[in-house]
Amino acid sequence: MSGEADRVYDAIRSRRVARQMDDRPVDPADLDRVVRAARYAPNAGNRRLQPVIPVSSPRLLRLLRLVAPGMLARPPAAAVICIDRGRAVDFGFRPDAPGLFIDVGTVAATMLLAAHAIGLASCPVTSFSRAAVARLLGLGESITPQLIVCLGHAAATQPPPMGPVGTQASVNR
Repeated sequence: MSGEADRVYDAIRSRRVARQMDDRPVDPADLDRVVRAARYAPNAGNRRLQPVIPVSSPRLLRLLRLVAPGMLARPPAAAVICIDRGRAVDFGFRPDAPGLFIDVGTVAATMLLAAHAIGLASCPVTSFSRAAVARLLGLGESITPQLIVCLGHAAATQPPPMGPVGTQASVNR
């Protein structure tokens, strides 16, 4: 591989989930940079039906944690990846089309790598009340939150991994 390809592969390989974050704030420019990275995620038909809502208000982050049992970290910032079902229907998608959720995943993966590239820790969260988060963020009826990306600086110590690390299931048994 070339030097640049090695750096990209190393970034993919070295990115980790941080389940504990310290209380240092996230620079607003860094939060914006991570959110803007979502534009570069692979996306069905380049339609961009996954709006990303940045959150940096300490009060709003506390409220999000109250309705998100999966938010173990106490992040100083977060980004909520949503699906705009209204626009999806306008483009001819069913509101529950699998591609909409696949694109949430590509947006999340791109944002997690972008955060890592600029020195931020991150942690995806899927365990939360979608109705409560939508209300807290003032989302319209057609926009549903799907995933929260916690952003911050990794605490010096992290809890042990939640499962086996470095294992890969073989599809050729």
